[in-house]
Amino acid sequence: MFHPVTGIDHCVALTQDLDSTAEKYRAMGFRLSPRGTHSKAKGSANYTIMFPQDYFEILGFIAETEVNAPRREMLATMGEGLHAISCRIENANAAANGLADLGLKTQELNSFSRPVPRPDGSEEVASFSTLTFSPSEVPFGSVFMCEHKTPDVVWMPELLDHPNGACGLDAVLAISDTPEQDALKFARLWAHGSVSESEGCYNVATGPNSAALLLFTKEKLAKLFPDADFDSTARGAFAGIRIKTSDTERLTAFLTESQIPYSVSLGSVYLCPQNSSGILLEFV
Repeated sequence: MFHPVTGIDHCVALTQDLDSTAEKYRAMGFRLSPRGTHSKAKGSANYTIMFPQDYFEILGFIAETEVNAPRREMLATMGEGLHAISCRIENANAAANGLADLGLKTQELNSFSRPVPRPDGSEEVASFSTLTFSPSEVPFGSVFMCEHKTPDVVWMPELLDHPNGACGLDAVLAISDTPEQDALKFARLWAHGSVSESEGCYNVATGPNSAALLLFTKEKLAKLFPDADFDSTARGAFAGIRIKTSDTERLTAFLTESQIPYSVSLGSVYLCPQNSSGILLEFV
């Protein structure tokens, strides 16, 4: 049967104070897109941190609306942090049909467009179709699919060079009381989904040239990142991101010069979630 989901497209952070979080991530050495606004009904806006194959979206609310009330309630209940994973698909309609044939439940397909400001001050329009897996299919967090109808508008070359050397998503990190069981359930969501285990880490492969999903118990993750306060991550969602960097020395030099506190564990540099709007940021 046809399985339409081929990898991880991007991750979505939900934050209490959008512009303050954006400024924090700029200080860490990420090159952010100009702020994009969604429809008046949605009352939301975003910044993106773009990489050649994927990206990281920072989302927040700029107005209280009826449409965004459920998400605002979720933010208040769960706290800010990494709330969602977006998956790669070619066509949302075909994905809905293919997943139904596989017995995987999804919610209503949503198509929309939004203005995308460019760094030079001009503006273009990006169009998307999204499809969300039903909560019953997902152990925790939110997982949806995104069809990019105008990828060239989103992936602007001038946004890909980050002062800290970041160059891609390597993995999404998650905490689970039952990591093996949850990893097997997550793996069903991707065409090439498979699970392997090493030293208490359950690795969900999501596809070629795609970030993995790594599941740990809270105790295991705390041992790997002893300075991190995981109580500051979003409850019932994801804990962090492992980010590829082209040059670790460039990264640490930038963080030191910018007076950004960082820690080192097992050869990787990380920023604690209590200092990163509820998200552990590991650099490899």
